[in-house]
Amino acid sequence: MRIALIAHDKKKEDMIAFAKANEEFLSKHSLTATGTTGKRIMENTNLQISCCKSGPLGGDQEIGSKIANGLIDLVFFFRDPLTAQPHEPDVSALLRLCDVYEIPLATNKATASMIIGGQICKKS
Repeated sequence: MRIALIAHDKKKEDMIAFAKANEEFLSKHSLTATGTTGKRIMENTNLQISCCKSGPLGGDQEIGSKIANGLIDLVFFFRDPLTAQPHEPDVSALLRLCDVYEIPLATNKATASMIIGGQICKKS
């Protein structure tokens, strides 16, 4: 399975904790991430991740293109619902593409855990 990993700045620690807790599962799949998120996960795990640009610099659009071209099967996008994002149109477009192409999308750790098998993530 081809999985995209994305996290807003205030959710990066949650994504790292999720990746650590689910490293065995994630290691069996092809991983793509936005730049900073991917780099931070690789610094804290043994996962190999293909990194796009940072989200605000076009990374969300790069992953959106992969979705539109059938190159992503699942998206874990830990969004920060309490902070305005300067690239919100890109975020909205990515979410819309997940809906258009019926790509499963988890926007928080609880949903992501249920998608990969009901595992409970450890709190960070």
